[in-house]
Amino acid sequence: MVEIVQIKMEKLVYGGDCLGRHPDGRAVFVPFVLPGEVVNVEIVDDKQRFARAIPVEIVQESPGRITPRCIHFGECGGCQYQNLDYAKQLKAKADIVRDQFERIGKFDDPPIKPIIPSPSPWNYRNNVQFQIGKGGELGYIHADGEHLLPIYECHLPQTMINDLWLQINLGEDPGLYRLGIRQDTYENLMLVLEGEDKTPPEFSLDIPVSAVYTPPEDRLTVLAGDDHLTYEILGRNFQVSARSFFQVNTKMAEKMVQFLLESIKFEADTRAVELYAGVGLFSAFIAEKVGHLTAVESSGTACHDFAVNLDEFDNVALYEAEAEEVLPTLNLPIDVLIADPPRSGLALSVHDAITALQPEQIAYISCDPATLARDLKKITRNGYRLVSATPFDLFPQTAHVETICLLETTV
Repeated sequence: MVEIVQIKMEKLVYGGDCLGRHPDGRAVFVPFVLPGEVVNVEIVDDKQRFARAIPVEIVQESPGRITPRCIHFGECGGCQYQNLDYAKQLKAKADIVRDQFERIGKFDDPPIKPIIPSPSPWNYRNNVQFQIGKGGELGYIHADGEHLLPIYECHLPQTMINDLWLQINLGEDPGLYRLGIRQDTYENLMLVLEGEDKTPPEFSLDIPVSAVYTPPEDRLTVLAGDDHLTYEILGRNFQVSARSFFQVNTKMAEKMVQFLLESIKFEADTRAVELYAGVGLFSAFIAEKVGHLTAVESSGTACHDFAVNLDEFDNVALYEAEAEEVLPTLNLPIDVLIADPPRSGLALSVHDAITALQPEQIAYISCDPATLARDLKKITRNGYRLVSATPFDLFPQTAHVETICLLETTV
C-alpha cells in the first residue's frame, strides 16, 4: 500500500537529502527538495526510527529554488543541488560539515573555516565515468540506486569530454560495462574501456584520442595513443596512468596544494610522512621543502606514476603497501603527517600508530565528513588539538565536499 504524507522540510543533510518529520515524529529523508518547502511525499523505505521518501508534489516552494540546468535532474543520481544557486550550495555544505563534526565528532563549536569555492560551478570535471547498458547506451546510475539512466546531456564534464562522448556509438552488446573519459591539462583525451573479457573489444574512432582496455585483475591493453595523461598543477606536470586516481577538479586541486603549503610549518630538516600518496600530487611540493619524505601508496600504477613524478628528488622513500602495514613499522621521528584516505577513513592500526609516533602536525584530507568526524574524535582524544577544518568545493552541484583538517599535538 502506497503511503503519501505531507511534510515540511527542515534542513539539508549529509548525503544530499533534505530532512523533514513524519506526522508520527520520525525523521524522513527526501531527495531533490529544499528546506522550508511543504512536500507531498511517497514513503519508499519505512524503518522503525526513520523513513525515506520520494517527492510527489511540491505544495509550497522555497523562495530559494531555481530551475535546474540539466534535463535529468531529479532522476540522475549524480547531482543533488542544481535547484540551489551556487552561494546557497556552499553554505549548505559548510553547514553539513559543521553538523557532522558536532554530532559525530562531539566537537563544541568546531573551528570550521569558510568554504573554498570552485572557480567554475559547471564543466569542471576532468574525468567522468558512464555505465553501459545492454544496447550500448551510456548512462549514470539512477537516483534510486537500482538501475541505469540513459544520459543525453551533462553539465559537469569539461567541454572536450562533452564533445566526445556524444559522438560515441558502442552498438548492441559491446561487451563493456563502463566507459571512462579523461581530459588532461593539454587537451589530450583518453577513453578507459572496462569489461569482463580478457580479450579487448574491437575499437575504432576517427578522433585522435588515447584509448585503453582494462579488465578487472588483468593487464591493461593500449588500444590507441598513450597509457597516461599529463596534468599541470602550479607549474609542475604529473603523469597519471589510466588506472591511477587523480582529483577530478584540476583548479581545486591547485587550491588544496596551495593551502597545505601555506598552512603547514616546514623546515629544512622536517621529516614528513604522506599516507595514501597517490601519484604524488602533494608529495611533489612537500619534498622540496623537507629534509626527508616517506610516502605510502597501495596502488601499483599510482606508485609507478609517483616514481616518475618525483624522480628528481633523492630525499623521498616510497612504500607500495597499505598504510596500516607501513605506519606501525616506521621507527623514526615524524614532524608532519599528511593523510588523504579513502572514504572509509583510517584503520584502527593507523590510529594506534599515530598515537605512538606523535607527529607534531597532522593534515587530514577527507571526502567524507562523517568518517572524518569519527576519526578526528579518536585523534583528538589521543593528544591532538583540532586547529582548523576548511571545506573545499571540489564537486559543485553535488552533495560531496572535501575537507582539509589541521591538527597539532598537545603532548
